[in-house]
Amino acid sequence: MSDQLNPPQREAVRTLRGPMLVLAGAGTGKTRVVTHRIAELIRNGTSPERILAVTFTRKASGEMLERATKLLGTKGKKRKSRPLISTFHSLCVKILRRHIAQLGYPGRFTICDRGDQEAEARSALREIRCPNESLRPGDMLAIVGGWKTRSIDPGRAASLAETDKEHLAAAAYRRYQNNLKTKGMVDFDDLLLLTQQLFAKFPKIRREEAQRFDHVLIDEYQDTNQSQYQIIRGLAMGHRNLCVVGDDDQSIYGWRGAEVEHILRFEKDWPDAKVVRLENNYRSTAAILGYANTLIAFNAVRHEKVLRPARSGGQKPRVLQMQDETVEAQKIVAEIGHVLKQPGIAARDFAILCRTNEQPRAFETELRRVNLPYILVGGMSFFDRKEVRDLLAYLKIIENPHDEPALLRIINTPPRSIGNATVKQLVDSATSRGGHVWDVLPSAGSNGLISPAATIAVEKFCELIGSLSVAAKELPLADLVRLVLKKTDYRRELERAYPDPNDRDARHASLEEIVNAAANYEEHTEDPTLTGFLDDVALGNRDTDDKEDQLRSNAIALMTYHSAKGLEFPYVYMAGMEEGILPHRRSVDSEEAGAIDEERRLCYVGVTRAQDQLTLSFALTRRKWGKSRDTVPSRFLYEMTGQAENGKRRAEERNPKKKRRATR
Repeated sequence: MSDQLNPPQREAVRTLRGPMLVLAGAGTGKTRVVTHRIAELIRNGTSPERILAVTFTRKASGEMLERATKLLGTKGKKRKSRPLISTFHSLCVKILRRHIAQLGYPGRFTICDRGDQEAEARSALREIRCPNESLRPGDMLAIVGGWKTRSIDPGRAASLAETDKEHLAAAAYRRYQNNLKTKGMVDFDDLLLLTQQLFAKFPKIRREEAQRFDHVLIDEYQDTNQSQYQIIRGLAMGHRNLCVVGDDDQSIYGWRGAEVEHILRFEKDWPDAKVVRLENNYRSTAAILGYANTLIAFNAVRHEKVLRPARSGGQKPRVLQMQDETVEAQKIVAEIGHVLKQPGIAARDFAILCRTNEQPRAFETELRRVNLPYILVGGMSFFDRKEVRDLLAYLKIIENPHDEPALLRIINTPPRSIGNATVKQLVDSATSRGGHVWDVLPSAGSNGLISPAATIAVEKFCELIGSLSVAAKELPLADLVRLVLKKTDYRRELERAYPDPNDRDARHASLEEIVNAAANYEEHTEDPTLTGFLDDVALGNRDTDDKEDQLRSNAIALMTYHSAKGLEFPYVYMAGMEEGILPHRRSVDSEEAGAIDEERRLCYVGVTRAQDQLTLSFALTRRKWGKSRDTVPSRFLYEMTGQAENGKRRAEERNPKKKRRATR
């Protein structure tokens, strides 16, 4: 094993007691360190089930478990017990399934998807009589989500609100949260927030959960938000065997609650912590790393570290100046097309990175024009497709008939003569009684609430769900999914609704994939349940692993910097290197300390994706609202090329208000 590790990696792997911070720069082999460390703990007598490793994606957790098992050889494969390698959200689901009743929620709570969230947000805004033009449900969820990631409950939100929209969101937040709780639902952010609250309010439960483990390992520690930070402390404060791995220079998720301060102050939180720096980069050439190191050194508040290349030399990164964004796209795409004619080079070797979601349009237009294969990474999630959400809603109702959003989604899907007027009467009746729609259905016809025709349809619907619920107790999950499709006649509905055979086949394939997912879950789970499967799907719905599946195709990757994190490509093009794009205008105009630092880290992430060749481009003019406007090259270009003072002057000329603020 030692032969596979360099000295700092070996030190991190062999330090098996006490708190430790492993600062793992880009491309320095952090996954190797974590997996070798898990194997080393087991070799040194730690029972596998006493080890907890937490990651941010299911793909990462799966890879870790596979690698650790491989390192242990046949002995590892024969072990009955395994370390718990989990995402934060999966870990919290397990904890909440055991203890959420202490917070007043049912143990069979439902994890709602984005559609459910928007429906509940819309309802909460109606309750406070907020017109849609004042605050849209999506905007409300964004504000509330920001509060939740900072561990702010509805009570505190009202006192922290500053803008009109935030005051409206704070008023709706309380209604939204109460409505979710009444319906036995939690949203994705609640999984973390409620676990943190559980640990804070019930120390005995925190100790009980912490005592399950002797060692805790956390990957990507720089991406933790306030709730995750508190949960980690709660689990590790007893035995103090906490190993966190991360890189403050790659902390780029501040907009979704990640706090770089957690990794920066680790030694203050754990005064006896050991710090190991992984600086040997095995990905990029020396020429590319020279730009990366020069750039990130401009961030004053960071852990001191320098990436050292294992690959000497290399082509110096190029800076290309273009007339406008159309020419930028044309030149880059033409160059890629030319390089692709060389033997041994594939379309998947190229990535075009953009800062905003609007930038890819020009590149898509040009790639289509010259007929080069490309994939826009981060498109619609598989789980957002209508047919997938419909099928999952049936499974949710079988598991929990009180799941109101799921019930209302499929009560007339496929159409079964339960129209909107009937549904409204049922909802109004349930609301007036303070109960659930499902509980109103059996008596809806007898008390004259709905028409005779609707009564027959409702009775048939109840019989359908009842028979499927009985079947759920007896059938394997994959067979249950097939039975739902058969009994609801959902396939025939697809034939009716989608006359285009290609569209229809794609939707049939989506349904097949849910059956496959159920079979796969059963095969790889010791005690498979419908609840467990729905949890697994809900967590996968919000995971970031989709990009890995997308990138399997042989196509040029067109993506944002955030999507590119964790990936690498032989050829990388960083487009739109201009003030207002990278760094983004919001950060340039921001009063917040560290806003530009995070943009610089984002640029650093882009640079360190490149293995062999890096190209940075900017346009002299760019269209804004249909008019061509002059641009200013990004300050980061000047910093990387040793002309920082020029960059600072050009940026101040572009934004004189910022200069005046700074000199007051």
